[in-house]
Amino acid sequence: MNLFAFTEEQNMLRDMVREFVNAEIKPIAGQIDENEEIPRDLINKIGELGLFGTVFPEEYGGGGFGEVGYCIAQEEVGRGCLSTATMIGAHMSIGANAIYIGGTEELKQQYLPKLCSGEYIGAFGLTEATAGSDSFNVRTRAEPDGDDWVINGEKLWITNGGIADVVSVFARTPRGVSAFVVETKWPGYSAGPKEKKMGIRGSMTNPIIFKDVRVPKGNMIGADGRGFLTAMKTLDAGRLGLGACCVGAAKELIELSTRYSKERKQFDAPISHFEGVQFMLAEMWTLTYAMESVVYRTAADYDAGKKISTQSAAVKLFCSEGLDKVADFAVQIHGGMGYSRELPVERVYRDSRINRIFEGTSEIQKLVISHDMLKKNGLWNL
Repeated sequence: MNLFAFTEEQNMLRDMVREFVNAEIKPIAGQIDENEEIPRDLINKIGELGLFGTVFPEEYGGGGFGEVGYCIAQEEVGRGCLSTATMIGAHMSIGANAIYIGGTEELKQQYLPKLCSGEYIGAFGLTEATAGSDSFNVRTRAEPDGDDWVINGEKLWITNGGIADVVSVFARTPRGVSAFVVETKWPGYSAGPKEKKMGIRGSMTNPIIFKDVRVPKGNMIGADGRGFLTAMKTLDAGRLGLGACCVGAAKELIELSTRYSKERKQFDAPISHFEGVQFMLAEMWTLTYAMESVVYRTAADYDAGKKISTQSAAVKLFCSEGLDKVADFAVQIHGGMGYSRELPVERVYRDSRINRIFEGTSEIQKLVISHDMLKKNGLWNL
C-alpha cells in the first residue's frame, strides 16, 4: 500500500523498527496506558536502537534517514503505541529539531549528539495559557543580563516536560519572540504535576515553570526576535511525523478489524460476510491509503528542500481526522468488545482524538491552507 518504492536501506529501517515494536512495545502498550507512564527501560532501549536520532544527519549522531525515514519509523511505532510515538515525536521532531533548524553549528554540536543517543530527552516549550492556537501571544519573558538571558514564565501541555533534560523554549524579548535551549537542571526550572488525560496517557504532559532561569546568550536558537519563525518551521516537519503515526495506528486497526470480522459470527455467519461490515472495511482502507500517500509525498518534498507549510497542514488535517474515522469504524466492527478495555481498539480510539488538537488544531490547519489558497487566487501549485 506504499505510494513510493522505498530504498533497501529504508526497508531495512522499517523491518528493524517493526521487529522492535512487536517485541518491546506492543506487549506492554496496555500497561503503558494503565500506568500512565512509559518505562524508563523502554526509553533507554529506544535510545540504544537509534530511534531518537532517525531524522538527523550522521555528523550529529543521527541515523541520516531524513524526514521519509523518520516517518517510516514513526508509522511503525504508531502501530504499537501512540503514547510512545508521541514521546519520540516531541523529543526529536520538534524538541531537538528546533535546534537543528535554527541553531548555530556550536549549538548543534553541543546538544544534538546527546539528544540522538537518548542521553538527553528533549521537549518543545511553546504553548501557554494565552498562547494555544494564538501561538504568537507568548507571555514568558527573557531579559538580557550580562552574558545571560533570564527567563520567567510558565508553559502548559508540554509533552516530555517532566522527563526532559533539554527544552526548546520560546519567550518574548524586547525584539519579539525568541527561542532558547534550556537545560532542565538549571536553577529555577521546574515541572508541575503531569496531566491526567483521556488518551496517550503514557506520554508525560506537564506544565513547566521558569523562575529567573539564567540561559547563556549562546543558547539562543537563531536570531533575537526570530523565534516564531523557527517554531513554525519546526511544526511544519512535526506535522508530518504526526501524520505518519496516524497511518501506523490506522493500519493496525485495519488488521485487527479484518481479523475480528472473520472470527466473529452472527446469524450463523462471520460478520465479514455482511455488506455493512465490508463497506466499513473498504472506507478504512481507502482513508488509510490516502493518508499514507500524502504523508510520504510531502515528506519526500521536504527532504528535497521544497517549501511544504501548506502541504504539511493538509497532512495534519487529513490524517488526524482520517484516523478518528478509522478508529470509529474499528469500534463499530468490534461492537461491544470495541468498547472494552480488554482489546487495544478502545485505547487507540481514545489516543486518536488528541491529533486534531495538538501541534495546531484542525481549525488552524484549515486557516493555513485557505490563506495560502487565497494568496494564490486558488491556483493549484504543488
